[in-house]
Amino acid sequence: MQKSRAFRFVLLMSFVSLFADMVYEGARSVAGPLLAHLGATGAIVGITAGSGELLGYGARLLSGRIADATKRYWLPTFIGYAINLLCVPALAFAGSWPLAAGLLIGERLGRGIRKPTSSALLANAGTQLGHGWVFGFREAMDQLGATIGAVAIGIVLLTRHDFTLALGMLAAPALAALAVLAVARMKFPAPHDLHAHRDINTHGIGTSFQRLAIGGAFIAFGYADFALLSFRLSQEHVLAVGFIPIAYAVAMICAGAIAPIAGKLYDRFGISIAVIAFGIAAASAPLILLGGANLAIVGLAIWGLGMGAQEALLVAIVASGAPPEKRASAIGLFDAIFGIAWFAGSVTMGFLYDHSLIAVAIISVVSQAIALPILASSRRRTAA
Repeated sequence: MQKSRAFRFVLLMSFVSLFADMVYEGARSVAGPLLAHLGATGAIVGITAGSGELLGYGARLLSGRIADATKRYWLPTFIGYAINLLCVPALAFAGSWPLAAGLLIGERLGRGIRKPTSSALLANAGTQLGHGWVFGFREAMDQLGATIGAVAIGIVLLTRHDFTLALGMLAAPALAALAVLAVARMKFPAPHDLHAHRDINTHGIGTSFQRLAIGGAFIAFGYADFALLSFRLSQEHVLAVGFIPIAYAVAMICAGAIAPIAGKLYDRFGISIAVIAFGIAAASAPLILLGGANLAIVGLAIWGLGMGAQEALLVAIVASGAPPEKRASAIGLFDAIFGIAWFAGSVTMGFLYDHSLIAVAIISVVSQAIALPILASSRRRTAA
């Protein structure tokens, strides 16, 4: 019965994620072209992407600690989702790149506020069903929503060439996400009741949090943000602007497909699955930044696999190794470190972009390669 209740909770929260990703990932699929359309440079795109991630990931640290201290997880989840989702339709009325950049950063801030608390809520069900599977399933629903949102944006831009219409229509799934979140809150006011007495996953981080955080930081520093990648695809006419969201949808399909598989494999084999996945993903940036249309699409597919692995595995590793009363704090701390590294990498690659795409590709690959042995060393002994 507890497993059935846990699954229902996971299903509701995953539908929240589906509608939410339609909104903010739909916007993310055209963030680079939108900023370019409004007159931004490559450096501005890199700074915007990096600043959003820095602020968002920094907010996770504060949000997680406050939630663990007060034991109030639903309130920051609602506040974060509201900011996260409502900033996107407002982009439809942004007439300048500074305003658009501010709204894009605001969207990341909202996501940062609700991410550790919503993940901590979901982790309670993970003790019944397996953390890897739970977060992998949610990620699959995430990417289904991201695919739908990106395809819808692409169709509007291909047929109407209208950013205002494309972004404005995302108000509908934004409201749907908030409505389903309210239902989840009414049905499961105390999700910690779902927590099993013993986690079934024994491949958590244990005392290896420091190595996991350092490895994650190198992954984040080297992982090129889609805003910068799509800026290159648009600026150099590698793909037509209307096809860029479609290409992003391909990446999201790949992310959604790999997430539950990687999550289930993690539940069985541990962190070695993450090392393999991130090693493959390191090939994405050179293909997208240096290749033509065909290689860029292949690179985007690999980039999507890497994103799916990040979203499904990193939070599962942290959640499965942290005690229940400190999960939100652990997730928030890890995400803050990850976000600082993402910001530093995005700014570095944004400035390098205006001078040398080869240098950007090298930085990306080398940073992620450094991360692999560090992550492998964070393996925890299997509990008896």
